[in-house]
Amino acid sequence: MDDEKVVLGEGEQEFLAPEDAQTYEDALLQHDLEEDLAADQFAQRSDGAMPEAAEDIETVSMWRDTLRRLRRDKLAVASAILLLAVIVISALAPLIAPHDPYTVVLTDRLKPPFTPGHLFGTDQLGRDVLSRLIYGGRISVTIGVAAVLVALAFGIVIGLLAGYYKGFVDTVSIFGLNVLNAFPYILLAIAIIAALGPGLTNAMIAISIVGIPYYARIVRGQVFSLRERDFIQAERALGASDWRIITRHILPNCISPIIVAATLDVGWMIVMAAGLSFLGLGAQPPTAEWGVILSDGQQYIQNAPYISLLAGMMIFIVVLCLNFLGDGLRDALDPNLKN
Repeated sequence: MDDEKVVLGEGEQEFLAPEDAQTYEDALLQHDLEEDLAADQFAQRSDGAMPEAAEDIETVSMWRDTLRRLRRDKLAVASAILLLAVIVISALAPLIAPHDPYTVVLTDRLKPPFTPGHLFGTDQLGRDVLSRLIYGGRISVTIGVAAVLVALAFGIVIGLLAGYYKGFVDTVSIFGLNVLNAFPYILLAIAIIAALGPGLTNAMIAISIVGIPYYARIVRGQVFSLRERDFIQAERALGASDWRIITRHILPNCISPIIVAATLDVGWMIVMAAGLSFLGLGAQPPTAEWGVILSDGQQYIQNAPYISLLAGMMIFIVVLCLNFLGDGLRDALDPNLKN
């Protein structure tokens, strides 16, 4: 009788033997435990990996849309191509330059452009101008990019801390930034170099320090507009640490204006470095740097104007391309211009 299968009619109640009832209760308990475990695992995925994956997908999509919009700006694309060409040529200077930029040949001094063997002529010491311009691009572009990166790193940290914590941190930070902004940029850079001594490295340090307030104020303003937003308040309510909120939510939302500002600022840094070299405070002769070449040519502006003109033209072209590229990035990253 125990093994028989009994079919109950509607309204009838099934009675199980004690051992069968115990087995049935154990099965129900195991089923409930499995359901609770599955629910916990789903909740963990929902709180952690799934939103992060969604954020990553959204970030990739945003940058893909930005590149798509940037490609529509023909002027920005042409500027980017020209800048890439300058960077590649400067990086491959030892392979591309026709002559050694430091070789002095007094018998060939002040040869005009299109002289056989010297496409852009020679300077007052017989050095090939084209070779010096190519090598000069390595130094001028490098110092511009390096100065921006240094200023950007310090500016982001100061801006994030001042904007997020406010209070004493913000007061001290703003006081320091206001002190730096109280001086004209060029005079402050000259004062710093006067304390450190002339030289290429000290010039880069000087213009980096001068650029810190620019980025700190941009980041601080962005943090002020973000720290009270609903998604930040939700993170605080969920117990997220300040480090997670700053690095995972606030900083990524500051990237767009930072990229635009840095692209535009590289050109300014190149001009500043060339200006300091022109004044004898940056790179020193016989270094092949655009500011030094510009300074060397000023003494021969009447007899050999091409020396200064070519160096100035290189600075002009690079800075102009950076400005066009920065404008294109600003338009591509502007959410109001997506359509």
